[in-house]
Amino acid sequence: MTLTTVPAVFMRGGTSKALMLHRRDVPRDVAEWEPLFLSAMGSPDPFGRQLDGMGGGVSSVSKICIVERSERADADVDYTFVQVAVREGRIDLSGNCGNMLSAVGPFAVDEGLVPAGDGPVKVRIYNTNTRKLIEAAFAVRGGRAVYGGDLTIPGVTGSGAPIRLDFLDPGGASTGRLLPTGAVRGRLDVAGLGAVAVSMVDAANACVFLHAADLGLAGTESPAELEAVPGLLGRLARIRAAASVAMGIGRDLDHAATIVHVPFVCLVAPAREAVTLSGASLAAADMDLTARAISNGVPHQALPLTATLCLAVAARLEGSVVHAVAGLSGGAGLRVGMPSGVLTADAAVSRDGGVWRASRGSFFRTARPLMKGAVFAEAAAPVRDAPSGDRAGGPL
Repeated sequence: MTLTTVPAVFMRGGTSKALMLHRRDVPRDVAEWEPLFLSAMGSPDPFGRQLDGMGGGVSSVSKICIVERSERADADVDYTFVQVAVREGRIDLSGNCGNMLSAVGPFAVDEGLVPAGDGPVKVRIYNTNTRKLIEAAFAVRGGRAVYGGDLTIPGVTGSGAPIRLDFLDPGGASTGRLLPTGAVRGRLDVAGLGAVAVSMVDAANACVFLHAADLGLAGTESPAELEAVPGLLGRLARIRAAASVAMGIGRDLDHAATIVHVPFVCLVAPAREAVTLSGASLAAADMDLTARAISNGVPHQALPLTATLCLAVAARLEGSVVHAVAGLSGGAGLRVGMPSGVLTADAAVSRDGGVWRASRGSFFRTARPLMKGAVFAEAAAPVRDAPSGDRAGGPL
């Protein structure tokens, strides 16, 4: 193996962090990505810390984004999201990351992939994982994205410039159908648990929603408290695998276990007073419902943004598990109480002839670059044949 360098920008997007890479700088053959990306992030790591790479030991900071100019008439850039498993030696390209989407547009402008004049700009992003379009709107000054601003988001210290993300026609991102089973609500047969009431919805990313109370939970538990419940994560993993098969994502239970990104498992409960990870108090009146998500097998410290969008869609599906606890009506955005605070997302959902359709989902995020240079990784050969001076580094 050869130690090589790959030009990279390390960025925060929303409540996630990732290596941002140009498509030209990684192997043309996607099959060659896994060993390179595992080495860059420090996986697999049985200690769960990724000390030998750029990862941070949890799924939200073990991510890679691949960006290039798009050849599509309706998009400016193509974006491929790569989830790198922390403890296991594999990567997953099955879903999208909404938090890191907030970094893609600014990265594309800063790196010259999308020319932009000063003022408000809109970058059209095609996510190759889900084959969906997203529009990112933000400000540009002096030819670069503006990162400083007054918007605060739960889970991130400080403030930043607002980045609006509009998911266009987000239904069926993982499976091709907003309701993969055709039902707004159903009962899922799970080995060792029996029948569990769930709603399986696919908007931005596939999710399976269930009542926290059905597992003996209040829904306000912290991630650490959820991990401490004996056998809970194992039960949720079985629910997730059964939902994956029912939604057509996994061929069978064994195959479903190898797909680490989707579907997300989301526990929902009515709006309740709670305490955030920072120790702040949340009032029930400040939210429409409470939610906790399981991402890559562990409780999420906040709430995946694509899962939040899917939650906002599900809240407007009459009869769904989410609708039952949220009780929303009208056009107001959904306010979700989660471990890091209250997150708001909006969704446009309609029903025509008995068929549900989600036409849009929106929310605001912040982002900023943290480092630019080159990441060291092991590779069997140089990752590309580049002209002299076109790389930040090379084989060592």
